[in-house]
Amino acid sequence: MKLASNLFISIVLLGLTSCNATTSESEIANNNQDQATVEQVAASNQACTLVEDGFGPQGQTKVRVEEVVTGLEVPWGIVFLRNRDMLVTERAGRVRLVRDSKLVQKPVATINVTDSGEGGLLGIAAHPNFANNRLFYVYYTTDKNGSQVNRVERWRLSPNGLSASSDRIILDDIPVALYHNGGRLRFGPDRMLYIGTGDARKPETSQDFNNLAGKILRVTPDGQVPQDNPFPGNPVYITGIRNTQGFDWADTSTLWVTDHGPSGELGRSGHDKLSVARAGDNLGWPTIYRCESREGLVTPSLVWRQATPPGGAAIYTGNSISEWKGNLIIATLGSEHLHRVVFDPQSPQKIERHEVYLQGQQGRLREAVMGPDGELYVTTSNCDGRGNCPPQQDKILRITQ
Repeated sequence: MKLASNLFISIVLLGLTSCNATTSESEIANNNQDQATVEQVAASNQACTLVEDGFGPQGQTKVRVEEVVTGLEVPWGIVFLRNRDMLVTERAGRVRLVRDSKLVQKPVATINVTDSGEGGLLGIAAHPNFANNRLFYVYYTTDKNGSQVNRVERWRLSPNGLSASSDRIILDDIPVALYHNGGRLRFGPDRMLYIGTGDARKPETSQDFNNLAGKILRVTPDGQVPQDNPFPGNPVYITGIRNTQGFDWADTSTLWVTDHGPSGELGRSGHDKLSVARAGDNLGWPTIYRCESREGLVTPSLVWRQATPPGGAAIYTGNSISEWKGNLIIATLGSEHLHRVVFDPQSPQKIERHEVYLQGQQGRLREAVMGPDGELYVTTSNCDGRGNCPPQQDKILRITQ
């Protein structure tokens, strides 16, 4: 009876065509899945779009690229201040000021970082009440008592915006490795600080609730654990992440999260992904892969077989490119393009369509963020050791129409 049951399940799985993803007969046998679970897998996979070749169709909306500033070295994150001033982090450890569309030559702050591999000065976010307290936050890799850690620290900008001083450490001892350090900081609609971390090249940490690696973390602006976090007393908000550098809010409780796929771990490669997540969700790394499903884990909404990988991500809220309103725009690194994602309004987990823009035109793209002027801003990352660094170095670009 058991053999016949397993054979029946295998036949059902071979018939699943959505996402071209199946679950092996041996995996079903090992997990003793029954027919109800198979039906659940099929339903989940139908909501996942797997891009087998390339990255997607060419976008048809006309867009224009404007250079804001050049002369940057791996600009990783941007925050906007009053009068359209920007603070920009450079991975080598400098916080730079852009004023009147010009890069101020003297750094606002220089932070002692370890910038080998994917570490260094990464994400930045402004306090929700920045106009009054002038506080901002940075995520960086540094040495601590002879060991390396990733750290979130709060800084205060001077009244003239030309210098800054350290205020306090918000979160320390985030695991670090040559690769997979995460680093994205964002304040959510709830005015809490969200911190994207990588698995520090140890996939098992993504499923360990007592480890800060491979997660999206959520803390108060002072670094405390909010009382309504999904795991009491724990900053962990979303688990099962390999290396996220981009997320934004579809609504006050729903995040669209990008994540890097494997590069050889467990014999797997490629398959970067976009997922829909809420408090307490588990995005499945390293348990599920491609468009696979398993009870208790979130099946991705969009997966690229070919390594993309995604950088920053922002929901387009401006009016300049009206066709993009409400869509997720993702900066990509290896595939060197902007990706537009339109979710199905009738099925929030499902992709209605997705498109490629600026393919190969600007090189590697790292950050994507909406400015207070309603325009989309993107940074290049061509001087990070994996691209072709031009004489004018990296840039901040404005994407408009």
